[in-house]
Amino acid sequence: MKHAKRHPLIFGTIILTATGLITRVIGFFYRIYLSRLFGEEGMGIYQLLSPALSLSFSLTAAGYQTAISKYVAADSAKRPSGNLKPLLAGISITLPLSLVTNAILFFSADPIGIFLLKDHRTVPMLRILSFSVPFAALHACINGYFYGKKKASVPALTQLLEQLARVSCVFLVTGADLAEGRTPSINAAVLGLTVGEIFSMLIALVCLYIHLYPDSSILSLQNICPSVPVYRDLLGMALPLTANRIVLNILQSIEAVSIPRKLLLYGYDTTTALSVYGVLTGMAMPMIFFPNALTSSVAVLLLPTISENHAKGDRGAVINATLRTVKYCSLMGACCLCGFLFLGDWMGTELFHSELAGHFIVTLGFICPFLYLDTTLSSILQGLGMAGRIFASNVVCLLIRLLFVFFAIPVIGMQGYLWGILVSQLVLAGIYFFCLYHFFRKH
Repeated sequence: MKHAKRHPLIFGTIILTATGLITRVIGFFYRIYLSRLFGEEGMGIYQLLSPALSLSFSLTAAGYQTAISKYVAADSAKRPSGNLKPLLAGISITLPLSLVTNAILFFSADPIGIFLLKDHRTVPMLRILSFSVPFAALHACINGYFYGKKKASVPALTQLLEQLARVSCVFLVTGADLAEGRTPSINAAVLGLTVGEIFSMLIALVCLYIHLYPDSSILSLQNICPSVPVYRDLLGMALPLTANRIVLNILQSIEAVSIPRKLLLYGYDTTTALSVYGVLTGMAMPMIFFPNALTSSVAVLLLPTISENHAKGDRGAVINATLRTVKYCSLMGACCLCGFLFLGDWMGTELFHSELAGHFIVTLGFICPFLYLDTTLSSILQGLGMAGRIFASNVVCLLIRLLFVFFAIPVIGMQGYLWGILVSQLVLAGIYFFCLYHFFRKH
């Protein structure tokens, strides 16, 4: 452990991975609870909210969290004490954006739910979800600051407590309904999500206060008043990232809304289409992404590390980090592929009481080696300043999946979409490797 503490990437990865695994174990059993309580159709309705949630986060926070992380890391390399300018500049932008998004989601829930998501049952869920947006934005900015300071323990703690608050809220609400003989509503799951965001934001604020309290000099005016250059640098990175994320989320939203509709063309009725969609997105996909806790932790911490070494001109450190990442992610992906191939059917029938979930898990297992690699390679490319190439690559990936949604699902059902995911991940991995090869050869 002492050796790990001397290497922030290793120590941070250990902290984030351990917390991520605990969080995902909790979330895993939580998903099982939801699937048994609300059924396959209920999970399908719940998953229809994912486009609105991801688009809101992309618009208000995602790009700013990454920008804050990068500039805090770069500033810490020059001044170990650092300053709060990137964080406060980010908050001053994201907070008004998130409040406007909150109002739009709340007051426009009817047209969004009925005309865009194509299900009136999502309307009250959207109104509940809207209140999570400002808290999520503020929480993301604070997390970006701590990632930049290489203090991964704080985001890890808030992530774990957010999951605990979410699950506890849903258990209490649904338990009270069942005790009084009422049928629990899927709205309870959305309420839990909002409560979790509020709680994690409060914990993040407390951690920030504790972090700043011993060094009062960091609160001086010169360290807390963002100047025009700070805003210019922050927006210079955040706006392209935000625009990229919004475009990607729009494509993902089209994909999410179109899958149930194309299943109707395959011959399913509305209930069956939502049920199949719920099995894929609410049961099978979370299982496939479960081991991604490790690669996600590495990816989050690779960005400031690669950025810092690239800024210093330490090409050897960048190459070594890249080679180690490829080696261990490939090994992990191969092991997970074997595990899902042999145990996928059992996972579906025993854990989710769904043979269809087992079939999806087995098929999706083939994407594991590429999925886990793509997560970390994307972060490396981001640290090397290739945000534009990442965006273009992801657009290509999503367009491939959309082609399978529109042309394969009506002919061969959900199996067509599963093949689309595999092809898109293969193409994405190939593009990322080509970009890295070209970069290292050029430099």
